Amino acid sequence: MKKNQAPMGWNSWDCYGAAVNEEIVRRNADFMAKHLKQYGWEYVVVDIQWYEPNAVSHAYNAFTDLCMDEYGRLMPAENRFPSAAGGKGFAPLAEYIHSLGLKFGIHIMRGIPRQAVHRNCRIMGTDKTAREIAKTASICAWNTDMYGIDPEKEGAREYYDSLFSLYASWGVDFIKCDDIARELPHEEAELCMLSESLHSCGREMILSLSPGPAPLEKAELFKQISNMWRITDDFWDDWNLLYDMFFRTEKWCIHTGAGHWPDADMLPIGPIKQDYHPDIRTAFTENEQITMMTLWSIFRSPLMIGGEMTGFDAFTMRLLTNAGILRMHRTARHSHPVWRKEIDGTEHILWTAACAEGGQYAAVFNTGDADSTISILLSDMEIEGDVRCRELWSGEAVSCTGGSLTVSLEKHGAKAYFIQTK
Repeated sequence: MKKNQAPMGWNSWDCYGAAVNEEIVRRNADFMAKHLKQYGWEYVVVDIQWYEPNAVSHAYNAFTDLCMDEYGRLMPAENRFPSAAGGKGFAPLAEYIHSLGLKFGIHIMRGIPRQAVHRNCRIMGTDKTAREIAKTASICAWNTDMYGIDPEKEGAREYYDSLFSLYASWGVDFIKCDDIARELPHEEAELCMLSESLHSCGREMILSLSPGPAPLEKAELFKQISNMWRITDDFWDDWNLLYDMFFRTEKWCIHTGAGHWPDADMLPIGPIKQDYHPDIRTAFTENEQITMMTLWSIFRSPLMIGGEMTGFDAFTMRLLTNAGILRMHRTARHSHPVWRKEIDGTEHILWTAACAEGGQYAAVFNTGDADSTISILLSDMEIEGDVRCRELWSGEAVSCTGGSLTVSLEKHGAKAYFIQTK
């Protein structure tokens, strides 16, 4: 794991919900390896219910039969992931993704399958059973697959150990654990146990916690036991949700650091919701997508692509491969908002961050509904003296005469700058 760089990759949820299959995963991995790997994109993550044979959309089939081994551990549905046949699990798919120079991840729900409890499966390596460790009053509000696990019960830790031993044998590099981040403090003990099992399994894995909003008062715990945690519920292509993210990132920016990142959620770009209709594309305008990518990058959120990558157009590719923006994502430090104010009737927001390699970043956002031109004092960012300035999206050199920076922005648009003293 790159300790100083937030993870970058693709997750299947935004475009396929619970219905992703092996062919889809492989073609997106192929695309990433060919077109995006060189820019730092590397994780390919299979989202929820890969163990559900009849999943066809973002909706969940309640109380349905799941694919599971004799020890109550969920297994890939072979009709959707044919390489898993014969008990191989995700090992063949992970091996293929690794052969492309990429990393492989899966989504899991906390706890133990209700199906395992009803069948009273034995916990691997013990004389305990699923029924003995289940916390049946601890259930997910939006999915019927699992019961929580009682960390006080004998066999509970052994069950989680058996899960991560299995995932390690498959070659998993990334775990997105759901129904856990916003459930604290009620399920804190289970989260700590899960984290201990992951970190003792013998294979390095990113631990990502969902859904949000994660409670801010638990920030120090998240930093100690995980790598990323959601600061929002599912983020979709809605300007109101993007605007709200300025408030969320302001609260969480002081908690970003080496190896741990508050997560603003996936980037709903390009073709999304493909399980509903293949013609659905993001509702974000190009300006809004630039605003999103600029904010995520200066804040140093993990960057997880949500769209079907093989359907990306030229704009989407430029959005994801801009060297200056990705360098800001990689090297920004101590990111924070400077001010939020109304100028000529339009709201603007200014963020800044130090660059780990020298220099300083500035990101300027127009969150209003009219185009604008504003003048920003460099002293607002405590920058003094003569400077060189370059706008990152265009790559163009910009004049900063008189200690100020003049910025023209379209509505819902953003620009980002790299500033160095001469």
